[in-house]
Amino acid sequence: MNRRELMAVLAAIAATPAGRALAAQGDLKGAAREAWLYALPLIEMAQARVRMLGDKGTGQGAATNRFVHARKLVTPAGRTITTPNNDTLYSSAWLDLTQGPATLTLPPAGKRYLSVAVLDMYTDNDVVLGTRTVGPDGGTFTLVGPGQKGGGANVVRVSTPHAWLLARTLVDGEADMAAAHAVQDGIVLKGAPSPVPKTYAPRSAPWDAYFTSASDLLAQNPPRPEDLALFGHIAPLGLGPKGGFDPKRFDADAQAQIKAGIGEAVGQIMANAGRQTFINGWGYPRANLGVYGQDYLYRAMVALGGLAALPVAEAMYMRAQGEDGNGRFKGDGLYRLSLPAQLPLDGFWSLTMYEATPQGQFFLTENALHRYAIGDRTPGLARNPDGGVDIWIGRTDPGGDRRANWLPAPVQGPFAMTLRAYLPRAEFLDGRYRLPPVVAV
Repeated sequence: MNRRELMAVLAAIAATPAGRALAAQGDLKGAAREAWLYALPLIEMAQARVRMLGDKGTGQGAATNRFVHARKLVTPAGRTITTPNNDTLYSSAWLDLTQGPATLTLPPAGKRYLSVAVLDMYTDNDVVLGTRTVGPDGGTFTLVGPGQKGGGANVVRVSTPHAWLLARTLVDGEADMAAAHAVQDGIVLKGAPSPVPKTYAPRSAPWDAYFTSASDLLAQNPPRPEDLALFGHIAPLGLGPKGGFDPKRFDADAQAQIKAGIGEAVGQIMANAGRQTFINGWGYPRANLGVYGQDYLYRAMVALGGLAALPVAEAMYMRAQGEDGNGRFKGDGLYRLSLPAQLPLDGFWSLTMYEATPQGQFFLTENALHRYAIGDRTPGLARNPDGGVDIWIGRTDPGGDRRANWLPAPVQGPFAMTLRAYLPRAEFLDGRYRLPPVVAV
């Protein structure tokens, strides 16, 4: 579901009488609100799994415990996922450890950035294996589920029996594609055959179907001990850490309270989704991105808007503020971003241009250079005498020497920019270093 469809669904839910909180106040309403938010990542992960595997486990050649590799970078034609990157190739596998441990092999990647995020069904990154954590030589790892036996230096404990493995392989343009494909082919997952995953209700489903699916997913993927207090708060709903939800026990008044609680949960997401604090012209990710702890609202928001986000130790995503104060530029003139010779990171950086749609989506935009991002790997990038770089941003070619560092904006309409910094150093992570603002020339 794209962002326009998502917001329409959320708005429709919030617009119902129950969503306007016309039902009675009480513990049941609060329990439904908290439970809906808590379960949303489980629901979103289950939906993503069905989309990728297909309802018979054969979607696009995919199956559990096996990687499928995307062989091309995203282009302006790709309109499935909002705010895509134009730097890495993706490889994806859905893990099922219910029949026993699995083996994951990472190939030697040398200086090439490579990461494999192991996300539990609650969307927390249990571990990210790759350049930062494993090093350039790769290795073989045993993935062990909860309660399963396993030991040794290369054992990775996965906190839920089911999980999503998402790999990112850096590619430096078409000339590098074959070499990047060879690295992808070396990412291998081997596990026991497993049943085709069941299809569960989506976020837009009626309350009883939603919580019934959440109950089943909880039973399959028990929560962490630090979540147990939450189940005390939602006890009136009858949804426990082992599932147990029974929709038949609720009369009409109780159902109205549940629907009202869901409406409040949706309202919380809608109210917080547009909030962004900008520092010196940039919005920075929260420190707990990708490893959420008990921040269930933030986890739910990311599950909707950026499923499978990496933790900030792996990558930081910064959105430029823009003239509207909320990440959008509208001017027809020229802008400049002046960066130092070296950003405080051990990976790479790139600035990606997006056209901003009225529905709040962001997509790559076509241009004469077929350049959708610019960064430290851009061929022919011109640097200043001190090694710094001036990036020129605008709808029209700035001409002369500036053209080498031109990031084309859409011919018309608002646009947005995201700077990605992979493997940021401590001063980037703790805020001692801040990006300079994008300025109008």
